[in-house]
Amino acid sequence: MSVVQDLATPKDVIFPPGDLYSDEPPLETDLHRLQMTLLIQCLEWLWQSRNDFYASGNLTIYYSPRQRKSENFRGPDFFVVLGTERKPRKSWVVWEEDGKYPNLIIEILSNSTGETDKGLKKQIYQDIFRTPDYFWFDPETLEFTGFHLLDGEYQPLEPNSQGWLWSQQLGLYLGVYQEKLRFFTPKAELVATPEEVAQQAEQEKQRSDRLAAKLRELNIDPDTI
Repeated sequence: MSVVQDLATPKDVIFPPGDLYSDEPPLETDLHRLQMTLLIQCLEWLWQSRNDFYASGNLTIYYSPRQRKSENFRGPDFFVVLGTERKPRKSWVVWEEDGKYPNLIIEILSNSTGETDKGLKKQIYQDIFRTPDYFWFDPETLEFTGFHLLDGEYQPLEPNSQGWLWSQQLGLYLGVYQEKLRFFTPKAELVATPEEVAQQAEQEKQRSDRLAAKLRELNIDPDTI
C-alpha cells in the first residue's frame, strides 16, 4: 500500500533546495532526546573503525518516487543504513543515496506519536521502506517491541530469557537496561558509551593503584609480580 503525504495543492507546491535541512519537529521530552543520543553514541563507538554505515536520529528521510522533497517524507527517531558512506548529512534523500532505505528503525514512543508509530509509520516502514528491523520503545512505560520483515510482512520478535530482542541487521541485541534502551553484543556484553568506557578504565586504575599500595605496605614491590 502506498502512503502519500500531500502538503499543498499542486499550484502551491514549492520545491526546496537540494541541501534542505531536516524539518522533523524536535523530540517531545528530555527522555526522548537522551535516548536517541544514547543509541547513536553507543553504535558509533562500537563501530568506530567502520566507514560503511550511517546512524542518525530525528532526521528527515525523503522518499518521493517523483524525487520531490515537498512530498513523501518521514523522520524516524533513530535509524541505521548499512553499506553506505559514513559522513554528515542534513537529511537522508533516498534518490541521492542509491535508493537505499534504513536497515533498522527505532521509534521512541510518546503520547502524541505512539498511535502513528504503531500504525501508519509501521505500515510505511513495512510496505514502502521495506526496512528489515523495526522497534519501538517507550522511555516512560518501558514498553519495548520489535519486528523483523519476513515475506513482506513484519513478524513480532520473540525476546530471549533476558527480555532482549535480536537485530539481525546489526548483529546485536536490544534490551532495557537501567530504564534505557541499550545495545548488547551476541556475548551479552553491554555496548558502552565513550563516557562509560572512560569510567570503567578509571575504576580499574584506582583498583590497581590500591592493590599496588597494599603490596608496598607489605614490603612487596608490585612491579616484580
